[in-house]
Amino acid sequence: MTQLRRVPLADQAAEVLLDRIRAGEWTLGSKLPGETTLAPQLGVGRSTVREAIRQLAGRGILDSRQGSGVYVTALDVPEDWDHVLRRADIVTVIEARTAIEVEAAGLAAERRTPADLRAIRRALQTRTAPGQSVEEHVDADMVLHRTIVVAAHNEVLTELFDGFVPRVRRAMVDMLRIRPVADEDADHDAHAAIVAAILDRRPEDATRASRAHLAALKAGFA
Repeated sequence: MTQLRRVPLADQAAEVLLDRIRAGEWTLGSKLPGETTLAPQLGVGRSTVREAIRQLAGRGILDSRQGSGVYVTALDVPEDWDHVLRRADIVTVIEARTAIEVEAAGLAAERRTPADLRAIRRALQTRTAPGQSVEEHVDADMVLHRTIVVAAHNEVLTELFDGFVPRVRRAMVDMLRIRPVADEDADHDAHAAIVAAILDRRPEDATRASRAHLAALKAGFA
């Protein structure tokens, strides 16, 4: 159990929660324990936990959903990146994502391990689970794309992708609330094509499928 002794306690609690998220205790899209559980773990009161959660929500790390709970929406947000991305147009961000994810897809097709494939398959299946809210679907989509980037085994690409997640997530949620996916089967097939190419170790096909998917996503925001 982590004990906090110096003020301001809310700042310390926020950093401890962020460290636990970075360490993988809670994955992208997962729900945090309630205040009554977190407060004794951190050695602070529930009001301090609430303030810590508000801080991390403001940084794009957590999302507090009324009547549902608090969810992890990003694994890390370097402050400089956060300021840049908040100012950036979503199309600009998708163009940068393309530079990262297309390369990552090709590398993943070359470097993926059996563990990577299990994670990618599981993420693809979760993405199409029935009964998801818009937020849950977007979180599942981000998890799938992140597992592909991780499978490239390039720490810089992973860190860059993580920096984009909060900005892209907010835009995707807003867009899907206004304009749901017109053809869910085609959308799934686009993601499945990337996964299949990675599975079969076809780097060129993986990069082509990734580029096509992100181009379609960009067109949706144009």
